[in-house]
Amino acid sequence: MPGTARAKKGNEELYAFDARMRERFGVVCGVDEAGRGPLCGPVCCAAVILDPQDPIEGVNDSKKLSEKRREALYEEITRRALAWQVVFVPPQEIDEKNILWATMDGMAQAVAGLSIRPAYVLVDGNRCPPGLDVPAQAVVKGDANSASIAAASILAKVSRDRYMQELDKQYPQYQLARHKGYPTALHYQLLEQYGIQPFYRRSFLKKQGYWHGK
Repeated sequence: MPGTARAKKGNEELYAFDARMRERFGVVCGVDEAGRGPLCGPVCCAAVILDPQDPIEGVNDSKKLSEKRREALYEEITRRALAWQVVFVPPQEIDEKNILWATMDGMAQAVAGLSIRPAYVLVDGNRCPPGLDVPAQAVVKGDANSASIAAASILAKVSRDRYMQELDKQYPQYQLARHKGYPTALHYQLLEQYGIQPFYRRSFLKKQGYWHGK
């Protein structure tokens, strides 16, 4: 099967998954996050309610898309979705609550911030945020199975990448636009050279021995 046809078939399967959920529960929202693993910057959580009458071609797991394609789809999703919301959870909150519960809170905030109240929430992963006030279901590898979750993964990824690119302009010595804050060899080298800034996650650095509460 040619690549374009295979991508179209995959897109249809993701929308078919959501259609089955809508038949059972009503208006469906997809939720995902980006940035749980980096040493710095926020974790970004997104919630999306797609328009079933206006499917967006190419929606897929953000990790399977090129940066250029994600950027284009971000514009399509934010323009054509029935509702969407993006929430940034700062490093200080991550340090206070730990990354899991900071992410859970961010996901709940994203759903609460939607202009349309969903009847059911599909959450990427194996756990649902306890702060949701609507029924929800965790979907393992949801961004590869649900169009709504895939759309949320794109919004979260692009939003966080853009944030890190802006931060890079303020702190070019850390090359944040290059590694996006993830724990690469280059990033550790730059940390040793320049030290940490307020946008770093102290709890992550402490585990790696880069910060001792001084």
